[in-house]
Order: sequence, then structure tokens, then C-alpha cells
Amino acid sequence: MAIFQVTSREFREKQRRFFDMADQGERIIIRRGNKQAYLLTPVDDTDYYLTPDMLKKVDQSLQEVKEGKLTKLTDELRKDLFED
Repeated sequence: MAIFQVTSREFREKQRRFFDMADQGERIIIRRGNKQAYLLTPVDDTDYYLTPDMLKKVDQSLQEVKEGKLTKLTDELRKDLFED
């Protein structure tokens, strides 16, 4: 897979082409001047950090804490879990 570098002007002139290429898995780097560059990447619902499913899991975890359903990390447990 190639990496294509284009100027912001080229990108503006041929946006459809570059979006289609990104949809096909090509990596498109858009250069803006000499110092800034951007990577054109398709995203979907799973790319967002706080998806509805993630928020539901956070709410469930908070409820479990309120109900006392947690394990305190003691020194002994920490050693058992993280040290060989």
C-alpha cells in the first residue's frame, strides 16, 4: 500500500478522488505549508472513543461501585496480579 502526499490545493481540487482512494485503504497525507500535515482516514461508529456501548459499560460500572461490587487492590493482590 502506497502513501500519497498531496498539497492542500491538490486536495481541494480533487477531493472526490482522494476520498475514494482513502475508502480503498490508501493512505493520503495532506500537506499544509511546510509544517503541518494531516492523514485522511475513513471513520465509522466504532472509531469514536465513547460509543453508546462504552457509555453503557461506564454506567454499569458506576452502579456496581455504588452497590459495593468491587475488589480493593491490596498490596498482596497487586503482587499476585502484576509481579511474577
